[in-house]
Amino acid sequence: MGDFHRCHDLRVRFAEVDAQSVVFNSRYLEYADIVLTEFMRDRGIPVTGPDVFEVHVVQANVHYKSPLRFDEQVSGWARVARIGRSSMAFEVELRVEGEEEARAAITLSYVHVDIATGRPAEISAEMRARLLG
Repeated sequence: MGDFHRCHDLRVRFAEVDAQSVVFNSRYLEYADIVLTEFMRDRGIPVTGPDVFEVHVVQANVHYKSPLRFDEQVSGWARVARIGRSSMAFEVELRVEGEEEARAAITLSYVHVDIATGRPAEISAEMRARLLG
């Protein structure tokens, strides 16, 4: 839907890699979660507190294109891929500083829920506008 937005930079830490100095596969989803949290903050969407925009993950896909390695400087980029009535999908790319191609492409699908009932809730027009920046 929109262009990618640079949301967060990180350096791969020793604790995040395996014996070959490659980022362990589950960490890619942790990185994506950090990137999307910053994406929400950048758009003024509450990520905590009484006005939090509550979402639950319903699907996560990671395309591992090329490994991230210890001590590399990684930039997290995100964009809204789709917004439905109560669900949305985001695309996250993890890129190493100075490289054009993403090392990983991650798609995360969420459903917005009413925290009191745990049931899907419609995404308001205001929230749609914020998500789309």
